[in-house]
Amino acid sequence: MKKKNFTSTALHSDREGKPEHGVLHKPIHTSVAFAYEDARELAEVFQNKRKGYAYGRQNNPTIEALAQKITKLEQGLASVIFATGMAAISSTLLSLLRQGDHIVSSAYLFGNTNSLFNTFKELGIEVSFVDATDVENVSAAIQDNTKLVFVETIANPVTQVADLEAIGALCSDKDLIYFVDNTMTSPWLFSPITVQASLVINSLTKYIGGHGTSIGGVIVDSGKFDWAANKDRFPVLSEPDPSYHGVVYTDALGPAAYIGRCRVVPLRNTGAALSPMNAFQILQGLETLGLRMERHCENAEKLAAYLQQHEKVKWVNYAALPDSPYFTNCKNITNSKASGILSFGVSGGIEACTRFIDSLEMILRLVNIGDAKSLACHPASTTHRQLNEEELVSAGVSADLIRISVGIEHIDDIIADVSQALDKT
Repeated sequence: MKKKNFTSTALHSDREGKPEHGVLHKPIHTSVAFAYEDARELAEVFQNKRKGYAYGRQNNPTIEALAQKITKLEQGLASVIFATGMAAISSTLLSLLRQGDHIVSSAYLFGNTNSLFNTFKELGIEVSFVDATDVENVSAAIQDNTKLVFVETIANPVTQVADLEAIGALCSDKDLIYFVDNTMTSPWLFSPITVQASLVINSLTKYIGGHGTSIGGVIVDSGKFDWAANKDRFPVLSEPDPSYHGVVYTDALGPAAYIGRCRVVPLRNTGAALSPMNAFQILQGLETLGLRMERHCENAEKLAAYLQQHEKVKWVNYAALPDSPYFTNCKNITNSKASGILSFGVSGGIEACTRFIDSLEMILRLVNIGDAKSLACHPASTTHRQLNEEELVSAGVSADLIRISVGIEHIDDIIADVSQALDKT
């Protein structure tokens, strides 16, 4: 059959396996465990010798339907689902890194990701934060013990765009894992696998779910990193695992070795499992991702242009604006679309920021992003408040920065609400 377009795949790919009873949507399987005809069959499922479901902490038919759909949309090899995006990132690092290893990370990160990386420093894993909008900064930070490079596609809330293609080529040349957070762009706007990403993280909570009803995360293995060829650098995948009946993941699971280990060790041990109900809700949101993202991008670009002309606005961060320092990188990866997040500064500092946000009538005061509804917050006192002054400066998050996650309402209503709030600032 001819390959389907993005939205057609989002709508129909989970029906290719002839869903039970011809149902329109994958059912919600609420069972915590699964019965088999005999003990041998159950044992083989537990030992990864037979496909099947053993216990809900590791997998479930509804959750697997979500994983398979994300894999197709990201053009990857295999995926594993987690209860949150942060669980997905932390489980990946726990699965692959050991004391004495080194990470190169973009300095432009979601606040909790920055906090997580600082926690890993306490565990003996070195982290170097760099300006990833230029590949030379990443290259200069690589050490003999570097194992992984982590970047976000478009950073939240300043919208810095990483030099994604060049970093991908660098990681490929150096045999480094290239770990890309695609949350801000979503697989509709950009596929990190096209720039040689090894692993892709999406917070399912944001654009993919799209309605603020369910938290979730996913890791996609692109199939581009050869785990077996790098067995000396990642022995955790190529040596017998004593916690899982001595299996060698690269031998038993081949190209999907990482996903297999992530499912049977960190997901099993941490218990960071997504609920079937949340998987079902995210699957429903995913069906309209393409339609929503078109509107998010269109509305955000128009609001950014409006803010640029407003006398009370000092500056605007939105990578799709032609005068943005990140416009070229944005054009290279997303054809000049920069998702639905923008930030701006108003005269009067924190007091003016607070007055503006409090004056909004339709736009909600809420710290999530990627919702169908427009949302506003003050990152320095909320989402990034755990960063110290030096880290805030490094991330570009100033005290006078207001972030808006632009929704899919009519643009005239969004601008009207922003305009009246600015009048009161």
